[in-house]
Amino acid sequence: MIVITGATGNVGRPLVRELAASGERVTAVSRAVTAADVPEGVRHLAADLTEPDGLRPAFDGADALFLHNTGAAAHLVDPHRILAAARAGGVRRVVLLSSQGVVTRPGSQSHGGLARAWEEAVRDSGMEWTLLRPGGFASNAYAWAPSVREHRAVAAPFGDVGLPVVDPDDIAAVAAAALREDEHAGREYMLTGPAAVTPREQARAIGEALGEPVGFTEWTREEARAAMGAFMPEPVVETTLAILGEPTGEELRVSPDVARVTGRAPGSFAAWARRNAAAFR
Repeated sequence: MIVITGATGNVGRPLVRELAASGERVTAVSRAVTAADVPEGVRHLAADLTEPDGLRPAFDGADALFLHNTGAAAHLVDPHRILAAARAGGVRRVVLLSSQGVVTRPGSQSHGGLARAWEEAVRDSGMEWTLLRPGGFASNAYAWAPSVREHRAVAAPFGDVGLPVVDPDDIAAVAAAALREDEHAGREYMLTGPAAVTPREQARAIGEALGEPVGFTEWTREEARAAMGAFMPEPVVETTLAILGEPTGEELRVSPDVARVTGRAPGSFAAWARRNAAAFR
């Protein structure tokens, strides 16, 4: 049995699908997961990572765990308690969805610091472990969906600064391999897309997927700070703006790890946009 936390998220959902399709027994865990969210035959459990005792039924009889770092809410979760409950239930392998920021922004508490604490907990868990460190997700473009649907327009800062954003389905494919195959124990994978793509190019790719032009307006840093500050804490805003506007060499690097693990090249942003065009219609 493989337990997937964050099972209704951008990575968890395709991961559950892939594992179930390959014949694995899967338990999908998320705060509000229902039978409608998972393929037929997949067990589901509504539980919150902030309450590890509620996860114990998921771990009974399980041997592998996909642990979803909860991002900005990670400080509310004690990964040691989750891992202890998993180990008590028989889990022997854990795959952690961490963050590229552990390497690229180690001094940032919001991007590297919290993820590093989760990684340390996994390393100390006494279980086999694999660490996945994705960069920016292609699915972050969902934030533009309302403006694309209503105005066929996108607004974002640093319109011509590109990053090799990764398709969440590729993260899921790497996670599926790490959960099933012994050779990934003790490995750390940096996960990116195949090439840097700018916000302006992303808007164009969405338009091509829709068959209609999508305009692009470049925000100033101040405009972006104000917009992001409506839903992000200030330290997260500043680090995010630094990544988007002044990426480090490591944040710009295209990693070979998706191809190494899966045997195929990572998907492009344009391919992601075509597959998810319905969200922008």
